[in-house]
Amino acid sequence: MKKKISHPYALCLTVFAVCAAARIFEYYVLRTDQSPVAENFLHKLFGIAVLAAVLKITGLALKDIGFVKKRIADAAKGLCLGAICFAAAYSAEMLIHLAQGSKPYLDLYATGFSLDGSDVRQTGAAAVLLCILFNIINVLMEEGVFRGLFLTVTKPVSGMLKANLFAALLFGVWHWVMPMRSFTDGESSLGNLIVMGVGYVILSGIMSIKWGMMMELGGSLWTGLGDHLFNNVVATNLLHVVANGEADSLQIVRILLAQLLSFFAVLFVYLRKTKSKTE
Repeated sequence: MKKKISHPYALCLTVFAVCAAARIFEYYVLRTDQSPVAENFLHKLFGIAVLAAVLKITGLALKDIGFVKKRIADAAKGLCLGAICFAAAYSAEMLIHLAQGSKPYLDLYATGFSLDGSDVRQTGAAAVLLCILFNIINVLMEEGVFRGLFLTVTKPVSGMLKANLFAALLFGVWHWVMPMRSFTDGESSLGNLIVMGVGYVILSGIMSIKWGMMMELGGSLWTGLGDHLFNNVVATNLLHVVANGEADSLQIVRILLAQLLSFFAVLFVYLRKTKSKTE
């Protein structure tokens, strides 16, 4: 760092509050995901601008928060991790459907949301490319802010464990807006809000902790960014399991299984490396 961050946690909370306000505004007012664009990406661009401003003010460079140019190829490692774990998760999902007497199959198309909230199939090449582009913006912003900036400025004062848990908590809260909007729009009950909200916080928190460990292991954001991108693009938006005429009825099972597999794989490597350093 070129400048000492005197109040790192206050800085992180301020950045989070500003970015969260933009996120809430887009979800509730602009509702870009319910437009033909089918994705809330404007607050992610805003978040990248906020990150750039913070780096300018603090004197941090992109490489200081994990965007190390010479390590960019490490993104392939993250993509491979995501592919392996989701291959197992997709297989498990298909087997569950088969055990229930269904005839599942994989379908490739981009998903979004219509104005009435129903799922939309977007099969054109332009839709697929836009899906990939928007998710690249998404992971650059989230990895740059939640892992890159937050871990970089808090780890020196509190250690990796506390810094990673802090970033994971904020990342979990960051995803609360999705079930909250469904509740305030009358699309889900209070009980569903609580269950889904807690679920989002826990799952997002686990993913954040994993990506934080990957940053620590690899010395850059690229490996975690690759895994993050695979999760968002392939498993969430493009590759779907269809059974009994319904798509992705077990998507949460797929994502949870894949994320737990990759989390424990990364945790195993992280603990081994940490133990070897102390010996």
